[in-house]
Amino acid sequence: MDQLTGKVVIVTGAGSGIGQAAASGFAQRGARVVLVGRRKAVLDDVVSSIRAAGGEAWAYAADIGSKSEVNALVQWTLAELGEVDVLVNNAGSASKTLNARWIDEAEWDQVQEVNMKAVFLLTQALLPTMLARKNGTIITVSSLAALRPNLLGGAAYGAAKAAVRNFMTYLHNTFRNDGIRSTCILPGEVNTPIMDNRANPPQQSIRDHMVQPEDVAEAILLCASLPPRTVIEELIVAPTFLRDVSGDLEISRWKNAPAECQAEREQKL
Repeated sequence: MDQLTGKVVIVTGAGSGIGQAAASGFAQRGARVVLVGRRKAVLDDVVSSIRAAGGEAWAYAADIGSKSEVNALVQWTLAELGEVDVLVNNAGSASKTLNARWIDEAEWDQVQEVNMKAVFLLTQALLPTMLARKNGTIITVSSLAALRPNLLGGAAYGAAKAAVRNFMTYLHNTFRNDGIRSTCILPGEVNTPIMDNRANPPQQSIRDHMVQPEDVAEAILLCASLPPRTVIEELIVAPTFLRDVSGDLEISRWKNAPAECQAEREQKL
């Protein structure tokens, strides 16, 4: 883990869940971490906790779907901390309407913006300095929904996570000989606050058997801390126990369905 000492790391979605656990883990291993999210107060609380434990961390609130805000974030980091060694694209968002029959365009676009466009914008902003140094690590948290899409995550989420997986493979194939390591991590169900937004939020007893945020954080730290000569291209982190989600899928199918479809729903149920 000495590979991380003094490194400058940007972590998105760092206010809770996987991002919070990853940011704390990087700081514990000697990295200097910029925590990025929309809610400054939440980020400040995490930064305070990290600093109280002896780590180095900074909070930066930004809309990472905005090119101008992403560029401002990168310029601030370069000016305050120096060149970025590791980018962790962790911010994610799922739609409330899960069935492709009924999701509206605005909700679809919002999911693509957070899960895919933001990864592109951050990567594009950081690539020049990484390429100039011939060194840099880009880790993106996708999802098993990229490989096994269904109604749990929804149509928009699965499509976005598949797109970002494709983009990370593109980065690996294009820039590996320039010293850029590109890694895609695909977790299964993770016990994060996003579970509260499910059509049928899982009970705590079910969440206890899911992958935990710190589990994915450890995978992120592993990928970042290997010697520069080595890259983990893709890594699946899944729960050991397979649960029955058939009931959840059926509930998800009808969430936010128009009122005129109620008769169809009752007939099928």
